[in-house]
Amino acid sequence: MHMTLAKAIEVRRWTREIKPIARLAVPIMAGMISQMLIGLADTVMVGRVGVVPLAAASFVNTLAHLPFIFSLGLLSSIAVLTAQVFGARKPVETGEVLRHGLVISTMVGIGASAGVAIMHPLLSRFGQPPEVVAAAGKYLLLFAASLAPALISHGCRQFSEAVNRPWIPNLILLGGVLLNVLLNWILIFGHWGLPAMGLEGAGWATLITRLIQAGCFLGYLFYTPVMRSFHPASWKAPCQRLWFRRLLTIGWPVGAQHLLEIGAFSLAALMMGWIHAEAMAAHQIAMTCAATSFMFALGIGMASCIRVGQAHGAGRHHRKHRIGLLSIMMAASVMGMFGILFISAGTPIARLFVKEPSVIALAAHLLFLAALFQVADGTQVAALSALRGLNDVRIPVLVAGLAYWLLALPTGYLLAFPCQLGAAGIWIGLAVGLGTTALGLSWRFHRLTSIHQN
Repeated sequence: MHMTLAKAIEVRRWTREIKPIARLAVPIMAGMISQMLIGLADTVMVGRVGVVPLAAASFVNTLAHLPFIFSLGLLSSIAVLTAQVFGARKPVETGEVLRHGLVISTMVGIGASAGVAIMHPLLSRFGQPPEVVAAAGKYLLLFAASLAPALISHGCRQFSEAVNRPWIPNLILLGGVLLNVLLNWILIFGHWGLPAMGLEGAGWATLITRLIQAGCFLGYLFYTPVMRSFHPASWKAPCQRLWFRRLLTIGWPVGAQHLLEIGAFSLAALMMGWIHAEAMAAHQIAMTCAATSFMFALGIGMASCIRVGQAHGAGRHHRKHRIGLLSIMMAASVMGMFGILFISAGTPIARLFVKEPSVIALAAHLLFLAALFQVADGTQVAALSALRGLNDVRIPVLVAGLAYWLLALPTGYLLAFPCQLGAAGIWIGLAVGLGTTALGLSWRFHRLTSIHQN
């Protein structure tokens, strides 16, 4: 009888964590998907122009996403530190994280824009087809200019979600999707009396959308009553080195981990260009689909990071284990469903992007391979996010370095070229890296938190 009651209590402890995770994860997912839909809309609409513009967009996204993703990782410290001081009920410190976080977001955004723009003269040195390089130049500069407002928006959003205010920021992101689609339609294809600008039009649409989004985010943080309670005592007080140090101490390892992971995927995309333009276009289609499904797992992971961080800040150590493991199981389950979708509908999905039969066939094959590592991808991002809530950010950098650069990329290269598997070989290598990362990070989270279970 006592054993049955004890088990019932333990089950109740686990199940009661599901609803708070889901309540926070759903709007975060909506925002992440909204961000991905901008890239998805660009890919679909640019794909209607032709294979070369689509390959050029993939090329630019590959280069630009290295500094962009590093910056996103760096700014993730805003959510982690905000969640911890908010969970500890320290309103003065919450305001200081907001103030210093906005400063860092602005500086990082300017640096990312400059870092991408200086790649413009170097485009011909990456071994891509000449027609792809020629089409990529103006789009790269426009995409670079859009990074600063995008990262300011991201910093604002990180803070708002960490204080359990996720809906308005994500409605702003959803509005940005609709605006971007409209601007794409006008500028890419030439409507409302404007000339058809093709890929360049997609660049202008992204820049305009991100500028408007940044203005909306700043207006929400500065002027809405619901956010004023989180404002610092003084916006004009001198910034303190201590807060910058705390944010950067958490942020730079996360940025490095992002850089190692996305750098591996970016190098994989460049290797696709060594095969032919069709392989690069097919890779862009499959990667866009995989990245879109990944946003669902990432939303759960970010909710886990915030919930674990709040529990960590409040000193409720016994809850961290349950929150993290439930998040891992939820993310893996969601990604498993996407894997089934990619296997069963790969060809129809590919047809949404392009008309060329050879690209459709290759993209469908890559989507089948993407389906095989969906569960691993969801597991690794949820485990990684839970570790961030614990301020455990350095060991995951080593795990990423080993898994992607010493295992995934060499495996992918050997399978693609010496073994002549082509694009499929590169994706098999990526799957090996994701699986290794998922196992390593899940084990580490379990090890760090299991000692606090009740």
